[in-house]
Amino acid sequence: MKSLVVLFSYHHNNTEKIAGVFAKVLDAQIKTPHQVDPEEIGAYDLVGFGSGIYSARHHQSLLDLADRLPPVTGRKAFIFSTYGAPAVFADEKFVKNNHAQLREKLEAKGYTVSGEFGCAGWNTNSFLKYFGGLNRGRPNADDLKNAKAFAENLT
Repeated sequence: MKSLVVLFSYHHNNTEKIAGVFAKVLDAQIKTPHQVDPEEIGAYDLVGFGSGIYSARHHQSLLDLADRLPPVTGRKAFIFSTYGAPAVFADEKFVKNNHAQLREKLEAKGYTVSGEFGCAGWNTNSFLKYFGGLNRGRPNADDLKNAKAFAENLT
């Protein structure tokens, strides 16, 4: 299966750590949204789309890429993210809500979303930097183990 991981990771490279696990398991390249030609994505059997979560949605560059994708048939995608919200409040519904806009764009283009993954990431935005941040040390070894299991189930 030919796979690609499209990633935008900025602050602490939280999402890049997760993408690295996916790329290793899937033998996939990692590219940023700006490195991808929307036409080339149709050549992949499985494409992962991920970033940190910004105001309850993926990074704008990823959403813009999804808008530019040509329609496809029979292609699979997966969605992933890291979030700076308190990990104790996050559950599957929280992750799905954060992924909703990207999921809708991909499904409108004909992709079947075969899975979604989210985990906490270290957040030092705004006033949090004065207190050492939130979710320090995340993603951690358990998050990476969960990411590996998620990717293994995609194949």
